[in-house]
Amino acid sequence: MVPELYLDANATSPVLTAAIAAAHAALEIDFGNPSSSHAAGLRARLILDDARARARRVLGAATGRVMFTSGATEGIQTAVLSALCAVRERRAAGEPCGDLLLYGATEHKAVPESLAHWNRILGTELTLQALPVDADGRHRLDLLRELAPRTAFLCTMAANNESGVVSDLDGIAAVLEQTGSPALWMVDCVQALGKLPLALDRTRIDYAPFSGHKLYAPKGVGMLYVRAGAPFTPLMCGGGQEGDQRSGTENMAGIAALGAVLRALEEGRTFRTHAQLLAVRERLAAALRAAFPAIEFNTPFEHALPTTLNFAVPGLSGKALLDLFDAAGIRVSAGSACSAAKAAPSYVLEAMALPDWRCANAVRLSVGPLLDDAFVDAACARIARCGEALHRKPLAASSSGDGRAGVYHCGLDGGWLVFDPKGGDCVAIDVPETQAGAAAALLQRHGYRLRAAFGAGAAALCAQVDADAGAWPADGETVRLADGTPATAIRLGRDLLVRRPGGGYLLGALEDGVLRQARLLFAHTPADTQDAGNAIVCLPMGIEAPSVERKPAELARYHLKHFFAEHPDALLIDVREACEHAAGAPTLQGRAAYSLPLSRLAEYAAWLRDEARPLLFFCRSGNRSLKAVQCLQGLGRERVWHLAGGLALLRN
Repeated sequence: MVPELYLDANATSPVLTAAIAAAHAALEIDFGNPSSSHAAGLRARLILDDARARARRVLGAATGRVMFTSGATEGIQTAVLSALCAVRERRAAGEPCGDLLLYGATEHKAVPESLAHWNRILGTELTLQALPVDADGRHRLDLLRELAPRTAFLCTMAANNESGVVSDLDGIAAVLEQTGSPALWMVDCVQALGKLPLALDRTRIDYAPFSGHKLYAPKGVGMLYVRAGAPFTPLMCGGGQEGDQRSGTENMAGIAALGAVLRALEEGRTFRTHAQLLAVRERLAAALRAAFPAIEFNTPFEHALPTTLNFAVPGLSGKALLDLFDAAGIRVSAGSACSAAKAAPSYVLEAMALPDWRCANAVRLSVGPLLDDAFVDAACARIARCGEALHRKPLAASSSGDGRAGVYHCGLDGGWLVFDPKGGDCVAIDVPETQAGAAAALLQRHGYRLRAAFGAGAAALCAQVDADAGAWPADGETVRLADGTPATAIRLGRDLLVRRPGGGYLLGALEDGVLRQARLLFAHTPADTQDAGNAIVCLPMGIEAPSVERKPAELARYHLKHFFAEHPDALLIDVREACEHAAGAPTLQGRAAYSLPLSRLAEYAAWLRDEARPLLFFCRSGNRSLKAVQCLQGLGRERVWHLAGGLALLRN
């Protein structure tokens, strides 16, 4: 396995060694309840008080409330509840309080969701409104100036978790002051801790939530600052812990760990300085530019954290980039970790009015201030490896070099590219509009001519490559099928792509002037597959894979050794894309793998079906290898397995 380099610090961070030690001591030695008056409780109370004192010094908050929470979401909820309760009381007393709940358009989703929730629960009936940002991702102060007099509660970020954009907090404060706004103000400081100077006592900020796991503390602990005199309503009531501000027995292991991180920040010897982090960013950005010359960075560096790089690469989807980085052992993400599982463009980048392709395909690389030169050297080397791996062409000739046409499957939505690697011609069949951009980029990157395109997405694909290829070519050949039926065909290398009169397409070579048996049948409908006498392998298009009665054979990672002992002749097949295999070709139990991307599986389906050896497929997560198994089982193949959970679950 490729050793892991974690470059997704904005999502979470590893835990500082000193924080682990502090948490361990709080669990094993100083495990008392800080509310108890005996010696064990007093030792726990000392840990709690010391962590809070350090927090005040690091945050520049000698006055006001500093309470420990379970994390930023709880802090946000507490701030929103406090502000809305105060607004309701002011309105009942006839005091001016505003009618808007104004939040930055690029805020973490926890903020507008919390505003909507408590606005409904408390019946305040305020209007939620997003404050737009400019092309640099910073709040539109001109619009804030218009809205500030009506704003009851304003929510902004110190730095954005996706883009890394640093807000102009001084500018926002000036607008609030100049307009005499009644607004209470919350600033999400999650990404600021350890990366930006903080002096909360000197600001107009009323509430500032923090989360420990974004800066080397464990998950489940955070802080909330409340300015002296700002309204406060406890979210959690009960035993009166935290001075009646946040009831519930304190998470002493988490607080002790966070205290250790705060101590490291205060002492200034553990983490990189701002100037050093700027130099790190320059090195990483240079490595990315060298690996991906067409790269577009989505945030101006002068307005961004030095620890965050958000970018997109023309012709490469965000998923393809993530898979490529993952194969090289680099852990990055597509936007916020909280929304990464949702296949949608970044709302943060959309708010910045960036082009659609950049919003949909953005990748975020983020580091923390705890890194050394060796780590940066390794990261730059891995990034270079990713760039080199992209030279592996997805539409390359087969390893046999027999001049046969290649077949490429365009993702989960279906559709096929049938291509002649030598002649450079390509025919697209049923490539959906959702895949048109990726397919066009693939053809352009590797110099293929789109000779013909058929199906619902044909017009979109032709528009992307500026080709008039929507109809069956006039120069197509006429051939006969094995039953004597005439059909028209397009020549691609040694093969002919034949449009079958009954529906669907055949791919094969002539024998004595007759297409006696095609390699593949591409079928549009289930009915098209019923007469497959001319084809060795039938590939459904736009319909589900052939139903398989038996459950796909999964192999758990801890059974690998036993599996190879039982099947010493097994063939190990990596179904990730060729560039992923090149970026990081793993060995399992000391065995090298054969690279056969799932996108090219159709080309080799007949060989795999007839191969005598047991087959074990694997990929990154197990999704693609599962599809490979289902495909082979649908063709009647026995003794075929896939690695459940994929490489992601294997330890280095």
